[in-house]
Order: sequence, then structure tokens, then C-alpha cells
Amino acid sequence: MNIERLEKAFGQHLRMNVPLARYTSARLGGAADGLLDVSTKDDLARAADLLWSEGLNWIILGGGSNVLVSDAGFRGVVVLNRARRVRIQEKTATPSVWAESGANLGRVARQVAVKGLSGLEWAAGIPGTIGGAVVGNAGAHGGDIAGNLVVAEILQRSEMVQERMPNPEIWPVERLEYAYRTSRLKRQKGQAVVLEARLRLEHGTPEAILAKMNELTSYRHRTQPPGASMGSMFKNPPGDYAGRLIEAAGLKGKRVGDAQISTLHANFFVNLGKARATDVYELIQLARRTVAEKFGISLQLEIELIGEWSDRGDQFE
Repeated sequence: MNIERLEKAFGQHLRMNVPLARYTSARLGGAADGLLDVSTKDDLARAADLLWSEGLNWIILGGGSNVLVSDAGFRGVVVLNRARRVRIQEKTATPSVWAESGANLGRVARQVAVKGLSGLEWAAGIPGTIGGAVVGNAGAHGGDIAGNLVVAEILQRSEMVQERMPNPEIWPVERLEYAYRTSRLKRQKGQAVVLEARLRLEHGTPEAILAKMNELTSYRHRTQPPGASMGSMFKNPPGDYAGRLIEAAGLKGKRVGDAQISTLHANFFVNLGKARATDVYELIQLARRTVAEKFGISLQLEIELIGEWSDRGDQFE
């Protein structure tokens, strides 16, 4: 990496050889060559533009859920997205909320709820960021980002010369080409960055909205394990549920080292305290192999694998 140029551009916001486990919800992962903190969408755009222009290997990390970082870490720069500004437009016929991509989706849902704005009840308790949700079309309880998104501010990769000003665009929801847990951005990985998103809301009463959110949060706590995990491991196959298939395959509670397929919900793999990423990866392979053998169904990952995995190939694409 061109360390001198990066240090000149970002100063103390750039740290070298930083372990990533503390920045992931599963508390797993080796060190990144560089970790860059950004606190505004403008900083994020400038960082993305420079990293692209330098031809560096880099990724964005938000809340650290839905990712499994290799024990070997990440050879490149991890941009830690702390751009969290939220603007609520409530005094209009069609209310909405603008949120920078590093804002926590569940917290944004609570912020609008206390103002009597409905539409994000489904997001109660979701640990991911707005940016991650826009890219992956996050959803729960019958709702998803595709149903709320109005527009997103997107910065695309450019081959233009360095030192230019980043030039983001406003994309309407149709341009994201959403499908179940995926989008155009996810399918074209590394070619664009979400800076901000506007989500459609509706007028309601704080009491009714918060009651619904509390009901959904309570359900989440009853049905999903606490502690260090990545969230849902696999996408649900058409007409079925990944957790049901893994449980029916006899793998609920299965352990490798200190990693375990949850005894509460088999589509959650938990770190019991001293797990390694390779332990979780071994459980992933076991679950996919066993479900395929017993039911003829190929489970596809909902999480993202980050870093080097010796035998990954294209088996999870």
C-alpha cells in the first residue's frame, strides 16, 4: 500500500495492523493491514475515492454484523463507517428519514417511532447499518428496505484522475434492482458505496408504533440467541427455512471448538467465548454439506466472508 499517501490524507484516522474482532458482532477475525475511521458521508466519499484511485484492496465495515472475518485478517484497508447523521422530515404529508450509511438501522427505527412515524417497526432490534441494509436488502417480519427506500445517495467507482472531487448520484429505489437479500450493489461488489438513504414513513401514534416494536423485539429475543453471532447465517431457500433444514439435519447444538450452531435457532452460529473464525467456517461447510446430502438443497450464505479462506472457491457464490 502507498502508506505515505494514505497517512498524509487521513492522519491519525488511519491505524495500521488492527485486529478486527472487536469491530465484529461475532467477536472474530484477524488484523487488517489498515483501519480507517470516517465520521461523515463526505469523509466516506473522499476515502472511497482515494482508495479506488490508489488501486487498493478495501472494504467498508459498519456494525460488524453479517460478516465473518478470517483468522488471517484482511490484506488491505477496512473503512470503519461511523457516518451516523439522521434527519427526520416529519411535518409533511409523506414523512421520511434521511440517514447516513453508518447509522444503526434499529436505532433509526426507534428514533422515528418516538416521533409517531411508522414504517420501520420491522427493523426493531436489527443490529446492522443503513448502508449494509441498503446493499443487502435487509428485512424481517414481512418488511424490508426495498419496501421503504425512496432514494439512496451512491458514489460509484471512477477511473478518473486523482485529486478530483467525489461526484455522488441520487438513485431511485428501482435502480437498486432489489431481490431477496440482494441488490444491484451487492451483485456488483466493490463498484459503489452507499453514502445516505431516504426511507419512506407514515404518520401514526408513538404509543401504537412502540408497542408493535416492543412486541417484535420481544419475539426476536425469544427466538434468537443472545451473545456473539453474525445474525442469520444462510438465506432461506424458496418455500422453506434454513434453520428448519439445519435442525432437521440433526445439527442443532453441533460444536466445533467454541463455535456452536445455536440450540435456540439453528440458522444462528454463536461464538461461545474462544471460537476461531475457522471453527465457524467448518460448521458452515458441515451444515451446507449435510443439508445438501439429506434434502438436496444448497444453502446460500446470507453473511459475507471477509479475508482469505483456503478452500472457498466459488462454493458460496
